Amino acid sequence: MYCPLTKEQATLYQAIVKDALAQVEAAQEEGDPMKRRGLVLAMLMKLKQACNHPALFLKDGSELPERSGKVSRLTEMLEEVCAEGDRALIFTQFAEMGGMLEPHLRETLNEEVLFLHGGTKAKERDEMVRRFQSPDGPKIFLLSLKAGGTGLNLTSANHVFHFDRWWNPAVENQATDRAFRIGQTRNVQVRKFICGGTMEDHIDEMIEGKKALAESVLGAGEGWLTELSTKQLRELVTLRQEAVMEA
Repeated sequence: MYCPLTKEQATLYQAIVKDALAQVEAAQEEGDPMKRRGLVLAMLMKLKQACNHPALFLKDGSELPERSGKVSRLTEMLEEVCAEGDRALIFTQFAEMGGMLEPHLRETLNEEVLFLHGGTKAKERDEMVRRFQSPDGPKIFLLSLKAGGTGLNLTSANHVFHFDRWWNPAVENQATDRAFRIGQTRNVQVRKFICGGTMEDHIDEMIEGKKALAESVLGAGEGWLTELSTKQLRELVTLRQEAVMEA
């Protein structure tokens, strides 16, 4: 699912790119490859945060509505899911993003939203799973990717949303399999959100277009991106103007 950036997101994204690339180039000139790798990973993390929502990057506790293409699209699609009486899993790699989405979705949709993250105790986790799997349980289950990506049986869900991408096919597939397990009797619709024209879009093209590359990074996280040349990095993170939402 391609989600446009708001103008606020686009401005933030471009500022991050300008600042981060200058630091990466300086580290390269210094001949410090370890420092350069760290700066590249930090840049990618900041850009992911900006693509999700400005408040995730700014950490200022500001409001969510009307400021993120992804949040708007997710809210619209969950309205349809709830109206149909279906159930959904939403995965994000940022527990902080989950913490912002939970009250927003609860208030906007007027639905209970379960939220499982790394700080959830085992007893609470088991109770959440039991309630979600019950016939009259909550329709929406929000999970941080690391806490909820493996080991859970959540076959009540027939929709899976990856709010942000891990860029590791194995990790994403494991999370999707929480719904697509023995006991699932319905088709499961899986949607992966990408901000078009951003580095999210470019990395997706690289992985989808080069299956051998995708296979080679299964156990490597995102470290392979740090080995790109500075020219390749610039092409990767440069924002295409068509990605910005019209006012």
